[in-house]
Amino acid sequence: MTQTDRNWASAAHWGVFVAAWLAMGFLAPLVIMLTVGNQSPYVRKHAVESLNFQISLLIYGAAAVLFSILTIGLGLIIVIPVALAAFVAIVVFLIQASIRAANGEDYRYPLTLRFVS
Repeated sequence: MTQTDRNWASAAHWGVFVAAWLAMGFLAPLVIMLTVGNQSPYVRKHAVESLNFQISLLIYGAAAVLFSILTIGLGLIIVIPVALAAFVAIVVFLIQASIRAANGEDYRYPLTLRFVS
């Protein structure tokens, strides 16, 4: 595995911060998986892991919104504090994954549904 592979693998994780400004955090790992992932199994592994995590977050977020709607807003009493704590945890996980990828190590996000392999 080359330094370039490690850089791209790390970008699959920290690129989410850039794409998240457009509320499409899954785009960075998806693009990296479809382009550079075809050339390097290491980059693909990290891009897939990051993409699965982002898809999981979208599902969890949709469930939280649905819960809030179905409870006529009362669910927000639960959803808002949980979402704030989850946001902090997500940032920590993304930083950990980026560092491990840059160091040539594997990383698996917790509570991730594995859709893409």
